[in-house]
Amino acid sequence: MDRELHRLEAVKRFKELELDPAVTKDLNDIVNLAAQICNTPAALFTLVDDSTQWFKAAKGISLKHTSKEISFCKYTIQQQDIFKIEDARKDDRFLNNPLVYGDANIRFYAGAPLTTKDGFNVGSLCVVDFEKRKLTADQENSLLVLSKQVINLLELNWSLKVMELQNEQTLLHKKAIEDSELKLKAVFDSSTDIHVLVNKDMEVVAYNRPANIYISSIYNHDIKPGDRILNFVDPKNKNHFSKYFEVAFKGRVIKHDLLIRPGTEFECWREIKLVPIRNKQDEIIGVALNSADISKRKQQEKQIQVQNEALTRIAIIQSHELRRPVASLLGLMHLIKIEKLDFDYFDMMSLTINELDEKIRIIVADSEKTISTPLSVVA
Repeated sequence: MDRELHRLEAVKRFKELELDPAVTKDLNDIVNLAAQICNTPAALFTLVDDSTQWFKAAKGISLKHTSKEISFCKYTIQQQDIFKIEDARKDDRFLNNPLVYGDANIRFYAGAPLTTKDGFNVGSLCVVDFEKRKLTADQENSLLVLSKQVINLLELNWSLKVMELQNEQTLLHKKAIEDSELKLKAVFDSSTDIHVLVNKDMEVVAYNRPANIYISSIYNHDIKPGDRILNFVDPKNKNHFSKYFEVAFKGRVIKHDLLIRPGTEFECWREIKLVPIRNKQDEIIGVALNSADISKRKQQEKQIQVQNEALTRIAIIQSHELRRPVASLLGLMHLIKIEKLDFDYFDMMSLTINELDEKIRIIVADSEKTISTPLSVVA
């Protein structure tokens, strides 16, 4: 059922399409050519919706439409190959059909489905005769080829109309990137982080005061709208930034930590975040570049890593170095017990060694738990 609804949407798209005059002429030429190739007095290009068969171009038949119920084309749209009736008066499906027994007097029918690129049969290119007949294999193949040309013309004309509409919308939103939604200077300047808005041409649209201070200190240049954003990127990171922007303009949020200008007075770790900016129509019209200095956080993370490595070494020592002599004593006590040697302090020594072993196990377990729980970075 869902597929039929999608098919009807495709039919509606073409049925309501305002055809270019040149396309209309081409469609009529194809219908005439089909009749000529198949040597029939009549040919049609039809669209079939839920109740009606519409004749969009015709030769030899004056009707503009019929009900779907009595149409031949309702069978054509149910298959992918030629649907043919050599003598409709001998086919039970058309018994008492007014197109066969009425004024139309159709005896022969052959139709090729009009299949859209997404696989929906919206109608047919068909030839009709008022006498029974057969088509040759070449004629059937030609009919299939011509049907593909019909649907190609329809889809091309529809695509051109869509492109025309999109172009109008593009013109309406051409200056959207200059709207106030991209110039919230008050919000920008209240932050100590760097904020820059970039358009699809990779040009600066808006920026906050910290961004201008940062760029001016390195490049001795006051940033301004229209500047190329990549001109203010560390050359060693320019390729990274180009890829980040490319992905962001496709709709993804990008977040990375980068070491900026290592070995210089401006060396620092910065958290780089690129966020796509959309307008009210949900179109991506720019990218917000946010950059925060995280050098202190990175230093704390490094200190914590050093501490964790030290704890790991301590745990290894506790686990192996301390427990090894205890394990030897436990083994020795076990041998004494097996040999049943008479030893006055055996029970006391056994209890003491076991208690020592248990204490070391607790220390090792506590050390391992400490290592497995990451230390927090204090902001």
